[in-house]
Amino acid sequence: MGTERVRTDRLGLLLDQFDCAREQARVRLTGLGDAEYLWEPVPGCWSIRRRGEATTPRAFGPGEWVLDQGAPDIPASEYAEVARQAAGGMTVAKIAEDWSVSVERVEEVLRHTGPALPDDSPVTTIAWRLAHLHFCFAGQWEWTFGERRTDPKLLVDFTPEAGPALERFWSLLDRWRDSVAALTDEQLDTVGLSQYPYGSDPDDPYAAVLWGTNLEFIHHMAEIGVLRDLWAARGATHG
Repeated sequence: MGTERVRTDRLGLLLDQFDCAREQARVRLTGLGDAEYLWEPVPGCWSIRRRGEATTPRAFGPGEWVLDQGAPDIPASEYAEVARQAAGGMTVAKIAEDWSVSVERVEEVLRHTGPALPDDSPVTTIAWRLAHLHFCFAGQWEWTFGERRTDPKLLVDFTPEAGPALERFWSLLDRWRDSVAALTDEQLDTVGLSQYPYGSDPDDPYAAVLWGTNLEFIHHMAEIGVLRDLWAARGATHG
């Protein structure tokens, strides 16, 4: 995209950023097959699994296939986000509620000032990353533009097939983008326009929510890109 086509208003910048990231993601995901989609590069990966075969304590989904989710905690990789939430005015109690942890755990994280701890986040499959984004965007749409009634964890029927998963995901993103494109400046400034229940959305102006949603999409798609590179290079030998 040339700079002459870039909008400079708030909504335009956020939409252009999302559109560029989505187009790059479409190209990056071309040719994704089922085996690669479900590939577990190391033992203990999080993925999607049949309900009776789930190995994580809070795996969720409305159908036969569920998305792995572990015990409640704040991983080291999210300490900076917790600090940002606190600096932005969120109470410790609200942060604890959003992360499903104790107030004491949040206070422990906020007291951490030393070197970064090793990241204990699990390695995840491409299927997990896509499913995670799918349920997040489905929930964002439902709790901003929809009826605001259904738990986001019940909105997506996860599938072990890459083709249908991508088709449904791109369709959802089209609906979400169309709704976002119709927002007014007043709505962008509205605190609580999104009532998405897993995060700080109800406490933030919607422009900030959109910024965070773009970041979530970009960083997960970057991780999927790395997994695709590793899949392509698996078994390679080096001289």
